[in-house]
Amino acid sequence: MAELDTSGGGKHKGGKVRSKKQSTRVDLTAMVDLAFLLITFFIMTTTLAKSKAMDLAMPDKDEKTKDQLPIAASRSLTLLLGSDDKLEWYLGEPGKSAPEVTNYRPDGLRKLLIEKGKDVQAKTGKVMFVVIKPSDKSKYKNMVSVLDEMAITNITMYGIVDITAPEVELLKRENIYNDNK
Repeated sequence: MAELDTSGGGKHKGGKVRSKKQSTRVDLTAMVDLAFLLITFFIMTTTLAKSKAMDLAMPDKDEKTKDQLPIAASRSLTLLLGSDDKLEWYLGEPGKSAPEVTNYRPDGLRKLLIEKGKDVQAKTGKVMFVVIKPSDKSKYKNMVSVLDEMAITNITMYGIVDITAPEVELLKRENIYNDNK
């Protein structure tokens, strides 16, 4: 039987007996493999940011479709988005009801949508339809706020329409058609 002596000699006659030192080398190959496996796992399974897009159904661009249904003016609420984070609203047809100005906060627009939705439901037995008309002076965040309020108040019937010149005059009269700062 062969044995390799790594003690460095054999000439220890009369000297101190020293303990045999063990090697301090550690094999890290298995730990590196495990680290790369974990990194690969987390890269493949992690979602960094989820998209926060709202579902919005837009009408077809084909003008020939005649699938449009008339909606009674008594159950339509029109929102005119103005400047300075304010909006003007009226119920029914323009000029027949006095427009009022409100804001986008929960005590403004949300309260309006809930109250008028209940009123329209009680009077007509049908759900309210909201017509959203952003002006040139309104901000994008105001449009997003209105769409958020539609989702929060569970209003399922609404449309986005271009604003007309008489409605712009209504906004100018209330001084909410200013250039944005």
